[in-house]
Amino acid sequence: MNNAIQREIENIVGKDKVFGSVEDKIAYSYDATGEEHMPDLVVHVSTTEQVSQIVKLANRENIPVIPRGAGSGFSGGTVPIKGGIVLVLTDMNQILEVDEDNLVAVIQPGVITLQLQQHVEALGLFYPPDPASLDFSTMGGNVAECAGGPRCVKYGVTKDYVLGLEVVTPTGDIIRTGGPTMKNVVGYDLTKLFTGSEGTLGIITEITLKLVPKPEAKQTMMAQFTSIDGAARAVSAIIKGKIIPTTLEFLDKSTLECLREGVNADIPESSEALLIIEVDGEPELLTKQINRIIEIIEPLGIVTTQVATTPEESDKIWKMRRSVSASLRNVAPDKFNEDIVVPRSRIPEMIRKLEAISEKFGVPIVNFGHAGDGNIHVNVMVDLKVPGTQNKVDKTLKEVFAAALELGGSVSGEHGIGITKLPFIAMELDQATRDCMVTIKRALDPKNIMNPGKIFPSEKSS
Repeated sequence: MNNAIQREIENIVGKDKVFGSVEDKIAYSYDATGEEHMPDLVVHVSTTEQVSQIVKLANRENIPVIPRGAGSGFSGGTVPIKGGIVLVLTDMNQILEVDEDNLVAVIQPGVITLQLQQHVEALGLFYPPDPASLDFSTMGGNVAECAGGPRCVKYGVTKDYVLGLEVVTPTGDIIRTGGPTMKNVVGYDLTKLFTGSEGTLGIITEITLKLVPKPEAKQTMMAQFTSIDGAARAVSAIIKGKIIPTTLEFLDKSTLECLREGVNADIPESSEALLIIEVDGEPELLTKQINRIIEIIEPLGIVTTQVATTPEESDKIWKMRRSVSASLRNVAPDKFNEDIVVPRSRIPEMIRKLEAISEKFGVPIVNFGHAGDGNIHVNVMVDLKVPGTQNKVDKTLKEVFAAALELGGSVSGEHGIGITKLPFIAMELDQATRDCMVTIKRALDPKNIMNPGKIFPSEKSS
């Protein structure tokens, strides 16, 4: 990037917001995948107008622009694989309005997810989506990836709460989609189009969100089973029993072994699957719901159940779930974390397929995730220092994705496609569907400057 362009950018945002040193660029060259590609420049923005001016400049000069929040994604979505400008939105971090009468919040994209949740809960309101990275992930990234989390089984994912957006298009125009009303059918639903588009169609600069009343109380329980089949049948049976828990998290046999060895968790050897079940709502109904759940799952091979009676006991149960990632370090130094989805009733079949794939390729595969919506986090554990390991991983993942699709599932539930799953998108979407999506991309981004090289093979979007 020549000096004249850098000076023009400095005139837009200020010299102190433009970073071109090797050290600064390295810090923005990777995300949670660990894959690295150096940008040409890092620019921090604080207003929509600044974003618009920089994008207009980039469009004029054919410079790639990569919008970035916390960089916590697991699909390489913010990795600048084509170089260009990494546009950092974390300074746009204000909660602009909370309308308690209409249950709506208006925020900037750099707001941390947990910050938003705590702010609205103090007002008796609730923003349900809760990705694992909520302590540090930004809402702009959550919308761009359509993030999920454990509470999705009852409350849905990010797209179910986005009412409207302010977006800077790849040509630098500022547009607004949707708005603060629950109903709006004027024109195409551009809000849904931009939600989950992984920064390839525009840059989100303002978000209007639906809120719901905060549940009065919640109660947590843990149930351990003699088999994954019993745990999966329990999930279906609970929902058939007309109880929709807030969360239904599962850990498989391999995960429980990691917890026993890694964090000395008190898990009986006879336990081969574990469910964490949480319900929320009116306090007088919670005990009734928990007792009904215990009654429903009792015939399905229960080893033990534990119902939290205090917040501290609930935290202890969730601490076990949060300890999983740390415990995986004892299996192997490198982890490939994928997030397939299957119909929840087919989780046992998927786990058995994963066990067979693990044995076939000789790599440990540890599985846990959101049983209530069939979202399995598949962790392929390897040591990349061993020659030939990456090739083995690629073959393993291809079979994992093929197995999920065979069972009526998807290759991604909440992590997105980015670059890590780009080679596999054709396994799920046929050519006509991909062509339709690429047509939209080309129409909005004719010069392919907006986060290029993501979702689709570059020759299809260039």
